[in-house]
Amino acid sequence: MVEKLHPQLPVGAAASQKASHYKEVIQDLQAMLQEESSWVAAMATTSSVLHQAFEYFHWTGFYCLWPDQPQDVLVVGPYQGSLGCLRIPFGRGVCGAAASSKATQLVPDVHAFPGHIACASSTQSEVVVPLLCPASRQLLAVLDVDSNTPAAFDEVDVTHLEQLCVWLASKYGS
Repeated sequence: MVEKLHPQLPVGAAASQKASHYKEVIQDLQAMLQEESSWVAAMATTSSVLHQAFEYFHWTGFYCLWPDQPQDVLVVGPYQGSLGCLRIPFGRGVCGAAASSKATQLVPDVHAFPGHIACASSTQSEVVVPLLCPASRQLLAVLDVDSNTPAAFDEVDVTHLEQLCVWLASKYGS
């Protein structure tokens, strides 16, 4: 078991420093989850590791589709941060937009996003990445990361979070 904690990367770090940090964090996550078969344990571990590794991640977690729930509503899964919304319908807010479009949403100013759901009034920017089962492209969940800093996320965050989500979906999706 890898128990390495990364120092928190501050907002505004150079792109090369951020990319390097992501690579280390994702490699460690993959090592931690190598033998793990539980999707819930993987989401919990991923949320915790990401949340601790980036100073500007103020809410980090998953909204999921569960077999016993309506398939057009995301239900909160494992996360780190303050209380999150419990359910988000497809098409509502940033998470709902990512779920319905199956595309990453990079939002530098959540107040300018039509229909933004304010789970926390302190949130200023957000990135949401869908996890799609590789063969069917069915939505499994979305990874939602909020920041209290405006425009905290950029293409470096998107690239690495998408790579992580592709890996997670290929390991835990059916």
